[in-house]
Amino acid sequence: MPIQKTHQKVDINKRRVINGEDADVIQLYPMRHTFAWDAYNVGNSNHWLPTEITMQNDIEQWRASDVLTDDERSAFKTVLGFFTTADSIAANNIVIAMYKHVTSPECRMYLLRQAYEEAIHTHAYQYIVESLGLDEGEIFNMYREVDAIYNKASFILSFNEGIFDSNFKTGTFESDQKFLENVCIFSLILEGIFFYSAFAVILGFHRQNKMVGSAEQIQYIMRDESQHLNFGINIINTIKEEQPELWTPEFQQKIVNNIREAVNLEVEFATSVFPKGIFGMNAEGFRQYIQHIADRRLARVGLPLQYNVPNPFPWMSESIDLNKEKNFFETRVTEYQVGGTLDW
Repeated sequence: MPIQKTHQKVDINKRRVINGEDADVIQLYPMRHTFAWDAYNVGNSNHWLPTEITMQNDIEQWRASDVLTDDERSAFKTVLGFFTTADSIAANNIVIAMYKHVTSPECRMYLLRQAYEEAIHTHAYQYIVESLGLDEGEIFNMYREVDAIYNKASFILSFNEGIFDSNFKTGTFESDQKFLENVCIFSLILEGIFFYSAFAVILGFHRQNKMVGSAEQIQYIMRDESQHLNFGINIINTIKEEQPELWTPEFQQKIVNNIREAVNLEVEFATSVFPKGIFGMNAEGFRQYIQHIADRRLARVGLPLQYNVPNPFPWMSESIDLNKEKNFFETRVTEYQVGGTLDW
């Protein structure tokens, strides 16, 4: 719609994540949703590119016959196959669906940054595949051929039927709830649960000093995804404040049910892809870890815990800490940033 000419200044109290005013242009000030602006600046500080990380040791290990087991090779490729699908789904959700319905200028700024980061992640997977000489068709088509990946992708995409429709608009109770559901699915489930058994496997390689270049890229991706998750949770909680009528008991139970189903799909993925376990991580450990992660997501949006289990992989917290000393001449310095301090 055309921009309306007026001498009135922007009223910060009319700013909303959805259904707000002045969505035609990104007019940042006066600023209301400062969490989004903070996330945008953190994203800029944490900028990285896959080609900054050397893959030479990974190439040598992949070519060697006595470094990786067959199970490890299969796990590595399957995780890559999932990642390539998940990040493309996330990017499509931002660009095709979410961005056009968000009316907060600050949130739109971060969504632009987030979309770019999803492109970097896809670049990273391509860089790993190309460096190791893997079959590109096998990796990038795995979501069609591996049931556990297909099931997760289908679950996520099943919630897009409304919001991806070109005629979809926010502004009614039903459509606003549909939008909020979409954010819950993509933030709490896709980025908050479906990545995490794959993250655990790749960081397991890192703990064994195997495929370290690939693992470092996944560490950077995990840092980005943690920021995406935090942003999504802030969006959910802000919409709850701005439109509390949407957060009905029935809606809350629906989100809980969706998360419980997602946990089952993620456990299925972990146990079917790694049936014998890998690096000391077995099926029961994966189940408990995913349940623990799910409870953390539920708590962040004020929903009741479902599993109440401890974290069976406490080393994950250490592995995702990028503030480590590294030999600059062996690998990219992982605490490197452009003008900022890493803050998870």
